[in-house]
Amino acid sequence: MGDKTILDVKDLSTHYFTSKGVVKALDDVSFQLKGGKSLGVAGESGCGKSTMAYSLLKMVQPPGRIVKGSINLDGMEVTKLDENSARKKLRWQKVSMVFQGAMDIMTPVYTVGHQMKEPLRYLMDITGDEAEEICKKYLDMVDLDFELFNRYPHELSGGQKQRIIIATALLLEPDVVILDEPTTALDVVVEARIMNDLKILKKQLDNGMIFITHDLSILAEISDDLAVMYAGWIVELGDSKKIYRDPKHPYTKKLIAAIPRLHVDIDRLEYIPGAPPELTNPPKGCRFHPRCEHAFGRCNKEEPEEHDVDGILVKCHLYDERGN
Repeated sequence: MGDKTILDVKDLSTHYFTSKGVVKALDDVSFQLKGGKSLGVAGESGCGKSTMAYSLLKMVQPPGRIVKGSINLDGMEVTKLDENSARKKLRWQKVSMVFQGAMDIMTPVYTVGHQMKEPLRYLMDITGDEAEEICKKYLDMVDLDFELFNRYPHELSGGQKQRIIIATALLLEPDVVILDEPTTALDVVVEARIMNDLKILKKQLDNGMIFITHDLSILAEISDDLAVMYAGWIVELGDSKKIYRDPKHPYTKKLIAAIPRLHVDIDRLEYIPGAPPELTNPPKGCRFHPRCEHAFGRCNKEEPEEHDVDGILVKCHLYDERGN
């Protein structure tokens, strides 16, 4: 795929229509992903990261729905698909996902092999020895012995189960793989092994990967581009190395300043006062302004536009002419 854009998301909005009001979980989100590249998505809990992932899979559950925008996945317009088409043409063939807490979703009464072969059987009508060979290939990729194929989930460690779920997400060689908190609840040694496996896979495969986490230190290792989300918006988007070295948005600056660093002498770690807003009634103007130390008059009145600052897209009043 090389430099080909395989995923193009424009002005995507996903809202939840609840008895307490409309939750604007995702508002006017736009980004692109090229083949062989990875996008890291970071932000606090409740900022819209997982909602974005479910939208890409056309799996937003009622009372939620995509209310506007487009998702073009290698020529396929995802937002136009009905449920039957999404099952047969989209999920696991075009885009797959390693869900948050994925190691807990394996069915305890079936072997690992039975569960791995299911998408091959259901979507591609591949069974028997051919299915086993495909599964073995991807178990090898995540550094697992094929002997685990005939075991049950309770016989495996948390790290082994997580890597089996990652291997299963890769079976049909989808254009895009989404990993939602892929190392949650794992100890640091297992987390390091899985992150190393993912870095190797990123080099071997030519698909696009989206890594979702609240931990920026993990994304520093593996993502080519970084999208920082806050209250349903992408507030900063661009080359991850540029953003880590010189973050532009006040929210991104605080997130990065909160990460401990081995070779930097820091008197104290930063923190962000307050909490993310209630998205049934987000603040007027910039949604971050109640917690921002740089907020000025226009921030609580006008929604900021997106500005290109040294190749980084930033949604902040500080970077328009009047802000400067």
